[in-house]
Amino acid sequence: MGRVARIRAGCFALAAAGLVTALAAAEPHGNAPQPKVDAPSLSLTLFADQDDDDNNGVADGRQAQVRGAAASDVRWIELGHPQKLLSVQGSALRVIVGGRPLHGQLEPARRVRRLGLQGVTGGAGEVRLSDLTVNVGVLELAAVDDHGARIDLARSHASISRVLPSELAAPGAPPDADALRWIVIGPPVALPRRVSVRSTLPEGGKLDELSRVALSKATCPPHTATGLACAGTPPIRVTSDRVDRSHPGSAAHSLLGEVGGRIDVAAGGHAVASLRVGGPRRSALGPIARYRAHLRVRVVRLMRGGSAPIGGSTQGAIAVARHEVRSASRLWGQCGIHFGYGKLLDVQVVDPPPPHMLAIGCDLGLPASGGQIAFRAGKRVVKLKTHAGQTPIQIADALAASVRRAGLRAIVSPNPRTSLGALPTADVLVRTQRGKMIRLAPIAGSPLSSDRTLRLCLGEVNLTDGLDHFDDFDAAAGTVEERILLKAFGDSDPTTIDVFIVPNFARTGRIGESFLSSPDASIRNTVIVDRAAVQAGARSYALAHELGHVLLDMPGHPDDYGVDHPSSLMDADAADPTIFGPRRLSVKECVRALRESGPGAAVPLLEKWPLFTPVK
Repeated sequence: MGRVARIRAGCFALAAAGLVTALAAAEPHGNAPQPKVDAPSLSLTLFADQDDDDNNGVADGRQAQVRGAAASDVRWIELGHPQKLLSVQGSALRVIVGGRPLHGQLEPARRVRRLGLQGVTGGAGEVRLSDLTVNVGVLELAAVDDHGARIDLARSHASISRVLPSELAAPGAPPDADALRWIVIGPPVALPRRVSVRSTLPEGGKLDELSRVALSKATCPPHTATGLACAGTPPIRVTSDRVDRSHPGSAAHSLLGEVGGRIDVAAGGHAVASLRVGGPRRSALGPIARYRAHLRVRVVRLMRGGSAPIGGSTQGAIAVARHEVRSASRLWGQCGIHFGYGKLLDVQVVDPPPPHMLAIGCDLGLPASGGQIAFRAGKRVVKLKTHAGQTPIQIADALAASVRRAGLRAIVSPNPRTSLGALPTADVLVRTQRGKMIRLAPIAGSPLSSDRTLRLCLGEVNLTDGLDHFDDFDAAAGTVEERILLKAFGDSDPTTIDVFIVPNFARTGRIGESFLSSPDASIRNTVIVDRAAVQAGARSYALAHELGHVLLDMPGHPDDYGVDHPSSLMDADAADPTIFGPRRLSVKECVRALRESGPGAAVPLLEKWPLFTPVK
């Protein structure tokens, strides 16, 4: 990481009285004033370039070509005139000429005007030119996990903590498997006293920072060369939300992070190493990097042309909805799962749909006994005779045919049988030939259905009294009001998750619900939350919780019949805005989410989203 720094070396007079050594700053980055070199000896200190700035999965210091982003940590020396490159000593660094590293044997009589120095590992080296000798000390930065194992900066990643900070954990609790210590390896006199640790967003830009983290004497990682010493930070946690980040027990060694972003470590104000942020590094499925779920978010106004339930305006509502999704992404980042941002996220503010749906059989699903169905679809009249013994689904098919004969489009959407229903019901949605929802209404002086046993319900959305929500008896199908709302704006892609934000639910006590995928379901992989859920924020993280039901394919909660864990995101009833509240996901839950909703699932809601996307 970091910007390219250059040193310009002038012509050196060997006859000058004495040798003057110019010592560069300990960090090889930034735009500090370039030292004026007027003697044939130069001493520099570099950091080993072991991260992956060009994002191709190969450490920059091991690449055969060092150009573009891969060269961002190279220390360049501009020579006053072409000089002959005589030798390169030591394995701690390599010389870059014309984008190609030179190491060991050199081309005979090679003359260079511009020289790049790239650290490879902790230690020292020397570069001799015809008029200049460059002595180089190389510091190495290592990320070390709770087992003392090094994390490969180019091919592995940091992960988001899922446990309480050590100061708040129960006695005897294991160490945080996701926290990392950052250890500087090098000559004892060259070790810095402190570093800064910064996190960045997936799309770029600063997210959070721990400045001036003190280094203390540390045990060196295995295979450290003799003569080198080590200094390290305390274990630093990457956290998913600001409540965890800012708690007094964790603020000094925690920082916000997001899957797809990076953790940058800086010395002297300039970044010297970088590590991506992904999912758990250890699980039953192996390392989990990053996955993405596709959301379609619809914020529903209270009434047609009315105000949005959140944000105060259309643009405000979109901004608040995006923030809610971002918060859910940070929590599910504990599993390496993200829901998108910016143009990757589909958010719209919509009016409640007009009454364009007929629920055949309503919720009871009784068979017909004979009669007539009659209604208006815009200016058209649609009629259908029913016969004894016909099922709601049979009548729905016949009614759809009548609608089509009237020159309109009809969609038949069967529903699963409710626990109190005799038969499955079906909904008929009516639209114009261009797909616009058309208003349905009874014919004046005539009921929708004269059939004594076959009920018809006109689907209407009236949010002024709250959205009528399902209970234990009709959870599989949803209420008529839910069905017309969700079917009006849902898509036909089973691999997306539809999210609806409504003003409020009817009656009190509910702020969110979800519909899972099942073979006979007409509403699948759908989440509804209301304004109270958004206002609750960190007390319950309702959107992230309801998305969890969908991703885990879990209608219940782990504590319904087991031990209560109020700090679990999937807890049934926790509402706590503190660090002990519902925000944590276990590695087992991450594994279940990938097995139930990952690329190998029957309905794959999660797709691989590589952390390694090469940049030029």
